[in-house]
Amino acid sequence: MTGAEAEPPIRFGRVGDPGAERPVALAGGRAFDLRPVIGDLTSAALADHGLDELTAAVEAGTLPATTIEGERIGPPLADPRKVVCIGLNYHRHAAETGAQPPDEPVVFMKDPGCVVGPDDDVLIPRRSTKTDWEVELAVVVGRTARYLTDPSEARAHVAGFTVSNDVSEREFQLERSGQWDKGKSCETFNPLGPWIVPTAAIPDPQQLEMRLWVNGRLRQSSSTRDMIFDVDHIVWYLSQFMVLRPGDVVNTGTPAGVALGLPDTPYLRAGDVVELEIPPLGRQRQEVRDA
Repeated sequence: MTGAEAEPPIRFGRVGDPGAERPVALAGGRAFDLRPVIGDLTSAALADHGLDELTAAVEAGTLPATTIEGERIGPPLADPRKVVCIGLNYHRHAAETGAQPPDEPVVFMKDPGCVVGPDDDVLIPRRSTKTDWEVELAVVVGRTARYLTDPSEARAHVAGFTVSNDVSEREFQLERSGQWDKGKSCETFNPLGPWIVPTAAIPDPQQLEMRLWVNGRLRQSSSTRDMIFDVDHIVWYLSQFMVLRPGDVVNTGTPAGVALGLPDTPYLRAGDVVELEIPPLGRQRQEVRDA
């Protein structure tokens, strides 16, 4: 995997064993403990403090340094309120699946309980035949967005960005009554992280490269430039149909290169290794095993 792109100045996340993670910030090659400011990086803490306040605390130089070497990286949010997803949002991905580009964003939901850390195992569901991968740019909502009047208002409601793997079981999704949610919400089906990068550090989210490998073979290589509906449009659009609140996560769609769109490409099986990245947001690595 690559990663030569410059790292953002400050990133936020959580490290430690499942259920015992602690919030940290990375800055200047060092890690800092955020617990003097917040108990954990929760949706409520994001609403009450925001990443701007946490950034100011890091820049003030008053937070204790900590070490994270050798520790598991957990999902960067302890409790995403909801995970909203956009389907068929890349021109080439729509083409590879034989779908017409949608006139409006295709919206579905994932169970927030399927969110795991970026390097945690992915479990193949029982009776699964078509478990697939999807590298995605994820938006972390930082301010309540309700009936925004224009896409230009959207960015002010975004706390930051992170990496998502929208793991999908295609038979469950498409061949079992066409109910997308049940092919998207199996346990471990949303590795998230490693870090939340504040919006200010990503001035143009439509200029991000995206890559995913399966067993070392490059399967997805694209850019958010290929999005049909950009980040600002998605946040504005969703606010017309639901209230977006701090701690909500929006998966903005995947580019071409999924197993569904590649003839004779095997779906995931136990023993496979999936690696993905969106520099400068970070990298993920999951080992696949049976549930």
